[in-house]
Amino acid sequence: MKAGILGMGAFSPEQVLTNVDLEQRLDTSDEWIRTRTGIEERRVAGEETRTSDMAYEAAKEAIENANIDAKEIDMILVATVTPDRPFPSVSSLLQDRLGAAHAAAMDVSAACAGFIYGIVTAKQFIETGAYNRILVIGAEKLSNIIDWEDRNTAVLFGDGAGAAIIGPVSDERGILSFELGTDGSGAEHIHQQEYLKMNGREVFKFAVRQMGESSLNVLEKAGLTKDDCDFLVPHQANIRIMEAARERLELPIEKMSKTVNKYGNTSSASIPLSLMDDLKHGKIEDGDVVVLVGFGAGLVWGAVAIRWGT
Repeated sequence: MKAGILGMGAFSPEQVLTNVDLEQRLDTSDEWIRTRTGIEERRVAGEETRTSDMAYEAAKEAIENANIDAKEIDMILVATVTPDRPFPSVSSLLQDRLGAAHAAAMDVSAACAGFIYGIVTAKQFIETGAYNRILVIGAEKLSNIIDWEDRNTAVLFGDGAGAAIIGPVSDERGILSFELGTDGSGAEHIHQQEYLKMNGREVFKFAVRQMGESSLNVLEKAGLTKDDCDFLVPHQANIRIMEAARERLELPIEKMSKTVNKYGNTSSASIPLSLMDDLKHGKIEDGDVVVLVGFGAGLVWGAVAIRWGT
């Protein structure tokens, strides 16, 4: 039994925070942010909006697009580093709110690679026949842990959520291969004390290397080459990191997902948010080989190769 994506959903807060807005409060400029990160604006949730609220909206759309009922969901996996509270889990709150009465639920903490870790976890349950429908969500309210006086991090991050229903697909479609990895020796390069702290130089060097390597590795594991890759959906952290991965695959620029300009870095929500945007704009077709790849605090990384469709 092959596991694949049956439907997707996404949610972004209405409030837009532009680079020009940040110029008013930080020693930075629109040009500096755009040229170094590719970010032009990001979405910020209001005080009353919780991570679980954004996850709920994305989940509703994914359920509708997968043409299933919430009662059919066997498990809910929420990837997040910004839960509403340390416990209960965001996934538990969603299980009740969605009416997914028969679903087990747990949160996954793998930072910006969290959605990939969630998909790979769901794959195991589907392909063993243990479960039939699994809701995987990446959701973050990073604005809660950002020091808005720190120009090194305040310009990078945004809020949002993306969701996917994982279930059985035909033998010719679905998740072809995956790679997960961790290098705990780099844990201090991205961490949270009261606020998120990051050693940008070290993270950049790690990400440029790992994103390209992981993308090539999952293609090789699937018995494919970079010539077989039709579309790349990288974690939307920094346009220069994303471009390095695209160049390793020798893909034309139109074959790479790019929403970092309007959402910024939304951590675990980044990949599903961007993928949903591509689907809405018809950039991915049935039968396409799509590579999803991400990295984050840990240091962790993950990638999957998917032949799109059911």
